[in-house]
Amino acid sequence: MIKYNPKIWFTQILKVPKSDTLRILLPEMLILASMTAVLTHVELTYFKDLHIFKDAIAVYSLIGFVLSLLLVFRTNTAYDRWWEGRKRWGELVNNTRTLAIKIASTTNDKNTISFFNRMISNYVFALKWHLRDESEELTIALSDEENQGFYAASHKPSYISQLMYNRLRVMKNKGEISDVEYLAMDTNLNTFSNITGACERIKNTPMPYSYNLFLKKFIFIYVFTLPIGFVSSFGYGTVLIAVFIFYILVSIEVLAEEIEDPFGQDDNDLPLDDIAHKIKANVGDILKE
Repeated sequence: MIKYNPKIWFTQILKVPKSDTLRILLPEMLILASMTAVLTHVELTYFKDLHIFKDAIAVYSLIGFVLSLLLVFRTNTAYDRWWEGRKRWGELVNNTRTLAIKIASTTNDKNTISFFNRMISNYVFALKWHLRDESEELTIALSDEENQGFYAASHKPSYISQLMYNRLRVMKNKGEISDVEYLAMDTNLNTFSNITGACERIKNTPMPYSYNLFLKKFIFIYVFTLPIGFVSSFGYGTVLIAVFIFYILVSIEVLAEEIEDPFGQDDNDLPLDDIAHKIKANVGDILKE
């Protein structure tokens, strides 16, 4: 995620990040310009004296309004997914701290404190790797037995959560924590699973295919046929107008596609690396041995 000062806007105009839509769409814009130029030439050469398309610009204005509504819905839906992902990881920050504080305040056993220090941090990193489909390399080492089970598990976050539940049950059976304390910690661990499930839902449920396909076709047909409505007023200048409109409309769609899965490593995705390291540092401070 790119960090910036939103109050300084003029210098940002000159910046060209990796996600800059002009660079991404340049090949398509050149192809569209060629196709539109051919259509404009045909219309000016063979249909110049006809007036059947004279009032078509009014139709395109109406269609453009409908298209803008679809793009607003598309952008809002994508941003809702991005923001829900951020809220879920913010909730994870709070719950990891809370669980660490509860552990620190209920036991002085160094092995137990060391165990939860490792597991809470590893859960966060495992979730990050799980959402990014990356290979796992834990930042805090597991024991040989734990390590073997971790890499054999199909769902790594759930395996780590199971280890923490098992440790809490042992503490409860030994009388190290009361039933009330056990239930309080269970609430936090249960929240871990809820957050993981919510993030998986965001990642694995993209915009419905039919809607996505229709919107792309709608934009292409609308922009490609713009000469029909604009050539009588702008001539070959219609080519520039069509390319500019294409750039605006498709840029909105490209940005929506980027942020609808907020857990990757694109410029506008969530800073999961920073959040994960922050959690590790916070938990380490709380659970000092």
